[in-house]
Amino acid sequence: MRIESRAPTRIDLAGGTLDIWPLYLFHEGSLTVNCAITRYASCAIETAPEGSRRIVLVSRDTRRKESFPSFDALCRARRYKLPLLAHLVRYFQPKVGFTLTTDSEAPAGAGIGGSSAMAVAICAALDRLTGAGLRREDWIHISRDIEAVVIRVPTGTQDHYPPAFGGAAAIILAPGGERREALDCDLDDLERRLLLCYTGKPRQHGINNWEVFKRHIDGDRRVNRNLEKIAVIARQVRTAIEQSNWSELGRLVRDEWEFRRRNLKTISTPLVDRIISSARRNGALAGKVCGAGGGGCLTLVIDPEARARVEQVVTSEGGTLLPLQIDREGVFVKVS
Repeated sequence: MRIESRAPTRIDLAGGTLDIWPLYLFHEGSLTVNCAITRYASCAIETAPEGSRRIVLVSRDTRRKESFPSFDALCRARRYKLPLLAHLVRYFQPKVGFTLTTDSEAPAGAGIGGSSAMAVAICAALDRLTGAGLRREDWIHISRDIEAVVIRVPTGTQDHYPPAFGGAAAIILAPGGERREALDCDLDDLERRLLLCYTGKPRQHGINNWEVFKRHIDGDRRVNRNLEKIAVIARQVRTAIEQSNWSELGRLVRDEWEFRRRNLKTISTPLVDRIISSARRNGALAGKVCGAGGGGCLTLVIDPEARARVEQVVTSEGGTLLPLQIDREGVFVKVS
């Protein structure tokens, strides 16, 4: 049997970092706004010949591989070359041998939720292999928690909803749990107004959110004020998109990025600042980094009439353009 799964990555437009528990509990009305995009994480499971219990894990994009004579041997291992894959296998407790192979279209340290999309794709495939019968919401929470086990810092939830459901949505963050609400907008129109570029791998990938989290919990008033502003702006971003008020969306994304930059100096880089400034002079309405920042990918909100000019200036300043379309379906699974 062969099981194939594929899950989209995402760009975030507003509200990031607030999705890490318990930060959103301190900012009433918190939400994040994001879109699933057609750069995918994929997983394939090939069951072993009858009688074989061997489990083989392969990551094509990182060129890593490890194998175990059985599931029990995998559980006894003290270290893993591919910890995300291994811990997800441990969660689902398969009874047969197999080879699990993953691949990703997200560049290194891109900040577009590549590991979260990968985790959701793996959950979908392992769920089908084991007959667990879990819901997409279950895959989201399993993925979030296993990521925290692997990276050993608190993780948010907004990165896991786009891979599971696709589309554009607000992730409502409230006491008792989060929920997804699809944005009431023309996705084609929104798609025409977004541009994605890669600025290079961050030097300290994943550190920024953890530093902001610690400072907030430790009572840093400046960080608290900035995140409160970001929470308010995120609600307004949702409204602007649903009302097709694109000039207002540009203003709000600019404001959100300014408050985010104030949290830590390392959230932006000279290259990111240069690309955003040059793009705005040539028809972009706003720009911000995806995810925790420090490099990675940059999303620009643009006037569609200015796309060619903005694309030209982005590449001339050192950015690499990445094709961007909004994924409409979320995780996909095929069995053959």
